[in-house]
Amino acid sequence: MRILYGVQGTGHGHISRAKVIIPLLREIADVDVLISGYNFNLELDGKIAFKKRGISLSYDSKGAIDILETARAIKPVRFVKDLQEIPVQEYDFVISDFEPVTAWAAQKADVQCLGLSHQAAFLSEKTPRPPKKSKVAEGIIKHFAPCDGAIGTHYKRYDDFIEPPILRPLIKELNPTVGGHITVYLPAFDHETLVTIFKQIPEIRWEIFSSTCDVAYEKYNTKVNPVGNDSFLKSFESSLGLLCSAGFEGPSEAMYLGKKLLVIPIRNQYEQICNAAALEELGARAIYSIKPDFTDQLRDWIRNGKVIQLNEICDEKKLVHKIAEFGMREAVSV
Repeated sequence: MRILYGVQGTGHGHISRAKVIIPLLREIADVDVLISGYNFNLELDGKIAFKKRGISLSYDSKGAIDILETARAIKPVRFVKDLQEIPVQEYDFVISDFEPVTAWAAQKADVQCLGLSHQAAFLSEKTPRPPKKSKVAEGIIKHFAPCDGAIGTHYKRYDDFIEPPILRPLIKELNPTVGGHITVYLPAFDHETLVTIFKQIPEIRWEIFSSTCDVAYEKYNTKVNPVGNDSFLKSFESSLGLLCSAGFEGPSEAMYLGKKLLVIPIRNQYEQICNAAALEELGARAIYSIKPDFTDQLRDWIRNGKVIQLNEICDEKKLVHKIAEFGMREAVSV
């Protein structure tokens, strides 16, 4: 069985998930990997067959998607050329982790595509949404990386095709303790802006991880670090809590480790607003905009925020079996 696995490079969650699933898939199939995007810091292990530009999101320094810059960075002619260069007919089926090049190439060549991503969970109406749904954003999620079948991941099994979070082994191996600092990962914010805010809460230490920081430094009651897997995990393991954007993997890991969790969804990022709504349903806290009372909100969360536990995590071997079943069904139908 030959599989082409497409990974969306924007956001660490897609890559983290691929690092778990691809080695297991390679035990039963011949798997080639395509990664697209131009806005990520983590790399996949092992050989990558194809690297394409794809489509990535750009952020401003104040916690929002920069829509204009995102639009400017899209290269439609390059995208079409990338589709044409992928020998998708050589594969039995395609897996797309919200990766558009493989998904659209599969559709163009009439090769079956399985969507395996957190975004696939939003194909169900049962998945939590904010009070005001966005028809435009819902359409983008549905058509960005079109698929013939789907396996979604979310905090709970909201529907029969949705799996609980896939956790990387490094998280499962941690021995969490409750320390006196907050681990911070807010990639859409300028870290110096965050330092100025955290200075106003001197009773606790803050450890920021920033993709725009080259060398670690300390200022006031805050340590700013470059994004690094080992240093982040060390901070996370011994933290009091996690302050992060409302992506999927970070909050899942915080709940698994028994950490206080506060999320600030990236503005204009509909998926994160949906995630924040789901987390609030579970009892976690979310802040949707930075207002003058932000430091008061932080203090209240530090003092009174509750730890929310995950009820279940994904059994990756069973998940890989489901993926293989999809491939075998398609082989029989052909």
